[in-house]
Amino acid sequence: MEILINKESETNPKYGIDPNKRIVEELLNYGLIVLNKPQGPTSHQVMDFIKNILNIDKVGHSGTLDPNVTGVLVVALGKVTRSIDVLLKSGKEYVCYMKMHDDVEESKIKEVLNSFVGEIMQLPPLKSAVKRQLRKREIYYIDILEIDGRDVLYKVGCQAGTYIRKLCTDAGEKMGTKAHMQELIRTKVAHFTDKEWVSLYDLKDAYVAWKEEGDEGPIRKIILPIERIVENIPNVWVLDSAVDAICHGAFLSVPGVAKLSDNINVGDKIGVMTLKGELIGIGIAKMNSMNIMRQDKGYAITDIKVFMERGVYPKYEKKS
Repeated sequence: MEILINKESETNPKYGIDPNKRIVEELLNYGLIVLNKPQGPTSHQVMDFIKNILNIDKVGHSGTLDPNVTGVLVVALGKVTRSIDVLLKSGKEYVCYMKMHDDVEESKIKEVLNSFVGEIMQLPPLKSAVKRQLRKREIYYIDILEIDGRDVLYKVGCQAGTYIRKLCTDAGEKMGTKAHMQELIRTKVAHFTDKEWVSLYDLKDAYVAWKEEGDEGPIRKIILPIERIVENIPNVWVLDSAVDAICHGAFLSVPGVAKLSDNINVGDKIGVMTLKGELIGIGIAKMNSMNIMRQDKGYAITDIKVFMERGVYPKYEKKS
C-alpha cells in the first residue's frame, strides 16, 4: 500500500497529540489490549475481570470465544469500544487439536482436511448463538502440523463465523468415522496475533506497577493505541480544519483530505485520521482513491462512526 498526497499540509502542534504520547489515563479511554483469553470463563466474564483490574466501566471485544477455547481476544477500552466492530467480521486463525475416533490413514486425513479449503456450506452446531441454518463460509488455508495416530494438530485460517468444532465433525464424517475438537486456540484476529498477546495476570501486574510504584513501562506495553485497530484497512488523513466538523457529524468532503491510502474502493470501511495519526472515526468510502485525487468536491467518506471527542481541534470558519 502506498500513501497518496492529495494536498500538502501541516498540523498545528497546539491541538491533538501523537497517539504514542498519550498518558496512561488517556490510554484507558482510547486503548486496546491483545489478550490471551484463559480457559474456563466466558468472554463476558473476562470483560468483567478487565473492568475490575483497570477500574473502568466500558470494554468491548473482537468476537466471543467459548469458555473452553483460549487465545487472541482483542479488547477495546473506554470511549472506543464501538471501534471493535471493524474486527468482528475480520478473518480468524486457530490451532486445533482434533481427535479421531478410529484409525484413518494419514494420506486420507490430509486429503479430507485439504478438501475443505475454499468455500464451504456449514450448519452451525446445536449449541450456537446463531440461527441453525446452512451458511456459506470460506476456509482460507489448513496447515497440518502433526498427525500422531488418531490425534491431529492443524492450523486453520477462516472467515469470521466459521465453527471449527463443526469442521472437525464434518471432516470425520467425510473420512467415514467420527472426530471431535479436543482443544482450540485462536492465534489471530485480523492483524493481531499470538506474538503480542498478554494474560490477565500480566495486565494486573502492570496496573499495580503503575498505580502503586509509578512504573508506566509495563502498562504502556500492554495497552496499545486504539489506532492499531485500523492498520489493516485503508485510511485517509484529514486537514486540521476538517477534524471538528467530522466530530460534529459532518461527512468528509474531498477538499478536507490531505492524504490517503492508494487502495480505497467504494464501500470500503475507512479509518479517518488526523495528520498526527489520531483516529477520528471509521466511515464508508463513497469514492475510490483515484477519484478522491481527481475530484475537487463531493463526499469522499460518509457514515462516519466518530470516536474522537468534540473540541480537541478548533472549529474553523469557512472563508468567504
